[in-house]
Amino acid sequence: MQISIGRAARTTGCPAATIRYYERVGLLPGAVRGSNGYRYYDDHDLQRISFVTQARELGFPIAAVHSLLALASHPEQPCDAVDEQVAEQLAAVRLRITRLRELEARLAQLQDACNRHQSMRDCGILAALGHNAGS
Repeated sequence: MQISIGRAARTTGCPAATIRYYERVGLLPGAVRGSNGYRYYDDHDLQRISFVTQARELGFPIAAVHSLLALASHPEQPCDAVDEQVAEQLAAVRLRITRLRELEARLAQLQDACNRHQSMRDCGILAALGHNAGS
C-alpha cells in the first residue's frame, strides 16, 4: 500500500519537511512519485522513517544514523559496532549534561548578582557580563 507524504508524516510523527530533508541527505531513498509528482511511501519506507526519527530523537547525528542504517542492513553480523555507536552517543550526552549543569550554575550566579530594584546602569547581571555597550 502506498501512502502520501502527509499520511506518512502523521503515521510516523515525523513532519513532511523532515521526511523530505532525510531524503535529501540520503537517510531515506527517494520516494516513489505518482503521476501527480507527489511522494508515496510503503510500509518499508515507514519503518525506515520511524527508525531514523527515533535515532535522531536519541541525538544521533546524521552520519551516525547513516552508519546505524548500514549496520541494520546486515542482521547476521554481531552488534559490537552498534554497541560502540551507542556508547559514543551516551558519552556525548553525558558531556552535554555536564556542560549544561555548568551553564546552569553560571546563570544562577548571574541571577544572584541581580538586584531587581536597580536601574540598568547598576544591573548586576549586565555588570557580570561586562556589558558597557550602552555607555
